[in-house]
Amino acid sequence: MDRFIPDVRLNDGMTLPAIGFGTFTLKGNEGAHAIKSAIDIGYRLIDTAYNYENEGAVGEAIERSSVLRQELRITSKLPGRYHTYNKAVTAIQESLYRAHLDYYDLYLIHWPNPRQNHYVEAWQALIDAKKWGLVRSIGVCNFLPEHLERLEKETSVKPSINQIELHPFFNQEHQRKVHDEYNIKTESWSPLARANDILQNQTIKKIAEYHSKSISQIVLRWHFQLGAIPIPRSSSPERQFENISIFDFSLDDTEMNRINELTRPNGRIIKGADPAVHEEF
Repeated sequence: MDRFIPDVRLNDGMTLPAIGFGTFTLKGNEGAHAIKSAIDIGYRLIDTAYNYENEGAVGEAIERSSVLRQELRITSKLPGRYHTYNKAVTAIQESLYRAHLDYYDLYLIHWPNPRQNHYVEAWQALIDAKKWGLVRSIGVCNFLPEHLERLEKETSVKPSINQIELHPFFNQEHQRKVHDEYNIKTESWSPLARANDILQNQTIKKIAEYHSKSISQIVLRWHFQLGAIPIPRSSSPERQFENISIFDFSLDDTEMNRINELTRPNGRIIKGADPAVHEEF
């Protein structure tokens, strides 16, 4: 299945599959089983985080899988409480130990935590971790344009990716344009928003019926055509397969625009999770 997933090239030359697998809440043996199922089905980009407390389950899934490590792209993220340089370096090492990995393909700063104001220091730790071979590519999550500008200004190193909340009810058009200007790839967390809201949306439902596809497939295809990398999560093998099967059809401009028009000014899933003020520890 993985051979049919297009690759996306980052600004540092590394490639990622155009769709990945989110692991938030997938823990323990059941989590490892679900993650292994995703790998077996064809996912090669696996997303975890220090604060998900499941890096070990991801590592176990990799060990159980027959897929070679070098064929996978494993992501983890630095939590806000470890933004100072020495703590960040130690946290990256601990992330690797938890997952029983020699390196991460992608390591991200989870939130900028602007009031704490150590994200440039954390970024320097990621830059050095890349030099040391602990990670192959470095990026951020939930960074606003002013945060991205400051990273480049103070370190001369741009993130390869910015993972942001992105779904039909919050399409982040301005943020995506900034990413394009900076040559930073957009990755989408919560790409399907809240399932009930998506499943009940008549606009998407009609498009899905026309293409004889599921609503989830339509939304994930929308992400792909926006140029974003969605990372849907599911413990169901049937849903995992459905979510990855989005490369045998396309949406026309009218359909893309109809979905884009669903965006809302206050479309964030978690109220108060504005990166300008949110603090994650």
